[in-house]
Amino acid sequence: MNKVDVSILMSVYIKEKPDYFKVSLNSALDQTISVKEIVLVLDGPITPELQSVISEFQERTPNLIKLIPLKENVGLGKALAVGVEACSYDLIARMDTDDIMLPTRIEKQFAEFNMDPKLAIVGSNIDEFYESPEKIVGRRIVPKTNNEICDFSKKRNPFNHMTVMFRKKAILSVGNYQPMMGFEDYYLWVRLLKAGYKGKNIQESLVFARTGEDMYARRGGKKYFINGLRGRKAIYHAGLGSFSDYLISCSAHVVVSLLPNSLRGKLYEKKLRN
Repeated sequence: MNKVDVSILMSVYIKEKPDYFKVSLNSALDQTISVKEIVLVLDGPITPELQSVISEFQERTPNLIKLIPLKENVGLGKALAVGVEACSYDLIARMDTDDIMLPTRIEKQFAEFNMDPKLAIVGSNIDEFYESPEKIVGRRIVPKTNNEICDFSKKRNPFNHMTVMFRKKAILSVGNYQPMMGFEDYYLWVRLLKAGYKGKNIQESLVFARTGEDMYARRGGKKYFINGLRGRKAIYHAGLGSFSDYLISCSAHVVVSLLPNSLRGKLYEKKLRN
């Protein structure tokens, strides 16, 4: 099978579930076109079980996996910034350790960059599931065109992080990932769009995204409430939105953060995801 000049970038930390991680890596290998490297940033020490999964894939695919071990846990923003720098190729596909790529993901996104050299980032919709990707519980549809993406970014994140493929040069030119708890990707996208880079979202789901009550719990409570307000303030100053857009997004954040977890889950599924 032909290999394309693409790096897949993942951050791994101690709380990842080995079974989910293994499924995710398998989906990266089971693509209709192969990438030339998978960069795994180890965000601090990991468990023997996670290391065992990595060792298995290193044996199966010699020279494909590039390990970047960090001495201590630094958080997603810093870990991904290190990972972007370590990627050998200009096109980088992000992936989370508990999600599943559809087999055509890399092929379809790579084709978009070939068709339009001005593109700096290409994402897609996602299908969300709890236990099995055969039982879809939600879908997050994101805007297609660059103009729609820019407008959408004024109030909400215009890309599904685990679906994006982007140009390394463009990401580095706007300062790379930066620490912004819970908003590392959104903060990067608004800087990219404000700098005039072009984006697109393929209007189909190219990734099965694992979800559940744990995800909803992370989007509530005092810590998320405070970090969210800080994040949205930084996004407002760095992005394309007006002050009224900022107030609307902050108001929505306050409501979502303070809701009980069960109600927050229903709100995401009914109102925010589709």
